[in-house]
Amino acid sequence: MKNDYPQNFLRLKDKYPDLISAYESAGVQARKAGPLDGKTSHLVQLAACVALRSEGGVHSHVRRLLQAGSTPEEICHSLVLLISTAGFPAVAAAFSWAQDIFDMENRTHPTFRV
Repeated sequence: MKNDYPQNFLRLKDKYPDLISAYESAGVQARKAGPLDGKTSHLVQLAACVALRSEGGVHSHVRRLLQAGSTPEEICHSLVLLISTAGFPAVAAAFSWAQDIFDMENRTHPTFRV
């Protein structure tokens, strides 16, 4: 599994290492603060990124979900569940962004192609 970070994130990390370190630490501490496992935590964060229409966030959490053992089918099902709350346009965009990561990892949902 690739762990390639977006160039913009790497530039920010180079320019503001202390800030990005604190940001990353906050995420780690938030996950440790309760009983949700890593996979579930990233599903929650993926949902927030879809609602915000954050392409980078969707990319990041789909990548992390695959690393945590989620299947493309589970990830796509979580996106489908958001249609009634986040709205069809946001979910359709998220499917496209998820497919970006599936393509990079040579993994895809067997019944879905954007």
